[in-house]
Amino acid sequence: MTSATPVTRLSVLDRSRTRQGEEPARALRETVALAREAERLGYHRFWVSEHHGVPGVAGSAPTVLAAAVAAATTRIRVGTGGVMLPNHQPMVVAEQFGVLAALFPGRIDMGLGRSVGFTDGVRRALGREKEAADDFGAQLAELLGYFDGSQRVHRGVHARPAEGLHVPAFVLATGAGADLAADAGLPLVIAAPRGEGRMLEAIDRYRTRFRPSAQAAEPYVVVSGTVAVAESAERARELLVPEAWSGAYSRTHGEFPPLAPAARIRALAMSERERSAYEQSLKGHIAGTPEQAAAELAALVERTGADEFLVTTSTYDRTALLDSYRLLAEAVGQAISQA
Repeated sequence: MTSATPVTRLSVLDRSRTRQGEEPARALRETVALAREAERLGYHRFWVSEHHGVPGVAGSAPTVLAAAVAAATTRIRVGTGGVMLPNHQPMVVAEQFGVLAALFPGRIDMGLGRSVGFTDGVRRALGREKEAADDFGAQLAELLGYFDGSQRVHRGVHARPAEGLHVPAFVLATGAGADLAADAGLPLVIAAPRGEGRMLEAIDRYRTRFRPSAQAAEPYVVVSGTVAVAESAERARELLVPEAWSGAYSRTHGEFPPLAPAARIRALAMSERERSAYEQSLKGHIAGTPEQAAAELAALVERTGADEFLVTTSTYDRTALLDSYRLLAEAVGQAISQA
């Protein structure tokens, strides 16, 4: 594995998670507020996600939300993590990012994923089937072609104002998706949902297979994951509980629910299957004091050779979440002056 340089870039992906008893609109407003705080703390990028028909996520229109974030900030890069390309026509995606890049020049990123709707009903409503993800490579090539004028799928068709603009593209991937990023010569954004070993194999394959492009002359790896930071290790681990239970519930009940308070979750009488899924969901994250979290993060960057780390932490307590991002930024020396 290529040895890593010290972490110089920390970024944020916020999924606009809803909380029990709150309207989804509050989650969207809090995403914009978090972006302003991330900019103040010196984070490099702030990305938003795309989910359709999911009770626990308010962020269904990432380019719309990215526009609100960009309008509320001045320096931080803003983008998507990501737009799920199989859910959309490439020309429409190009037009949306073209508008964003025209309004906020030099600040917009285009993170692209290959997932389709969460359920059969959502996929039907979107007019897509599971197999749509199989065409991601062709969809990606068509999309990029609208920016440089090379697309030939629809001859004579131009995406305006996208054509001629440079919007950095990233591929969100696991497994085979890393090969698509390498073949397209694009930066890779990757997590470890199936274990760190599989992620490391995909990163190695990406670097070996990478073909330089107009977008990137060499491989660029963004590793994403949860980092929970608090004044004590116990409190940091407590921050993991709401998202862990939400993920476990989705795997055992087929529905991704809003976040609940940690104390309420700990009081639940879980079935054996739920308990197993919950305990598994608590694993594989970085959680601890600022010093512990910074050390674990540095070790992960060294193992992966990551160029950047994308923090994806969610929890019920918004004040604790803001504190976690602040403590992490300070621990790795990224906090800017309080002026």
